[in-house]
Amino acid sequence: ERKFPLVMQNIHRYFLYVAVVFIGILMYDVVAATQFKNGFGIGVGTLVLAMNVVLLGSYTFGCHSLRHLVGGRIDEMSKHPIKFGLYKFVTNLNSRHMLFAWLSLFWVGFSDFYVRMVAMGVWTDYRIF
Repeated sequence: ERKFPLVMQNIHRYFLYVAVVFIGILMYDVVAATQFKNGFGIGVGTLVLAMNVVLLGSYTFGCHSLRHLVGGRIDEMSKHPIKFGLYKFVTNLNSRHMLFAWLSLFWVGFSDFYVRMVAMGVWTDYRIF
């Protein structure tokens, strides 16, 4: 895809790379959310942020561009069992890509709202342990 308009399809792949970086940043936020003043713990906010990563990660890692990256150039999958396993995993996520899109859209909004309410002192972030 080197000619216009087909080159525009490559943009999807580049945005995938950026999205993977953001998933890493969000994972860091989940780890940071386990650090309380008196040590390690898990609160409701930690679970909210972790679910955010799971849903966005499921959406991102179910992208057909990633499917192509992990196994699209292989002619005989039986000769590459690890790549075939990854390909099957991504394909399974890809079959629910639209579901993960809607769930992650809702959950990102809820996560932002939850963090905002806790930061404003309206809600209490209860510690589970």
